[in-house]
Amino acid sequence: MNPSDGALLAVAVAAVRTAGAGMLERFEPLQRTPADRDGVVKAIHQNDAASLGLMREVLKTARPEAGWVEDELEGGLLPGGEFWVVDPVEGNVNHVHGLTEWGISATLVRDNVPVLTAVHEPVADRLYTAVRGAGVACVNGVPMRPSSKAELKAAIVTTGQAKPGETPETYRRMGQAVTAMLHAALVVRMTVPATFQLGLVAAGHIDGFWQHSDVRSGLVAGALLVSEAGGVVTDTRGRPWTLASEDFLACAPGIHREAVEVLRAIA
Repeated sequence: MNPSDGALLAVAVAAVRTAGAGMLERFEPLQRTPADRDGVVKAIHQNDAASLGLMREVLKTARPEAGWVEDELEGGLLPGGEFWVVDPVEGNVNHVHGLTEWGISATLVRDNVPVLTAVHEPVADRLYTAVRGAGVACVNGVPMRPSSKAELKAAIVTTGQAKPGETPETYRRMGQAVTAMLHAALVVRMTVPATFQLGLVAAGHIDGFWQHSDVRSGLVAGALLVSEAGGVVTDTRGRPWTLASEDFLACAPGIHREAVEVLRAIA
């Protein structure tokens, strides 16, 4: 663990808490959504701009040499060096619809490896944190551990749609994987945002999460939370996950092998 990363984590926590408080003021649980897609997209962009206005300067001042990535739909490898990968309102579509499952995330990625993260869920007042190499991930300061499930047929697993407008091939894989998991697991859930599901994997409330997409901002924070908590993070074929991977799997250790057996058959 890099000793300076602990200090940077404190900055990331301050940034996501500040942005979270601002977005909570904009949140209306009884929200009635715009009538058309253009209205929904406009509201999403307004939320992003408001959140970025609260967090960008805090993070860039703390690490001025680090790059900046705020597009929550991008995927793939970054250039070498450090980047702040932020999702100004993860689960933004939920915020716009008056649903509570939204949050703010900030993750420092160094040479394409997430090294620290802070994820704030303002409605639940929940804060997830992790630093690479510390061997612990916390929620509200309490260490998390994945579940002790040892068989997939006893497991709750989840997936989600990473972004609108996925390719037909991705939709096909998603549908086939859900069907396969319905046969193999106890319960299958499908929801967004991904980082919320990965926090639940890290804390042992659910047992696994997979996604047929490489959307970066939805995976880097949760991948670090799960791995530092003691879970297993790979692609759906069981190979080590990187930002270059086309898909993603995070599990409690005891069900990882079975989950890979189910998902690797989805060509």
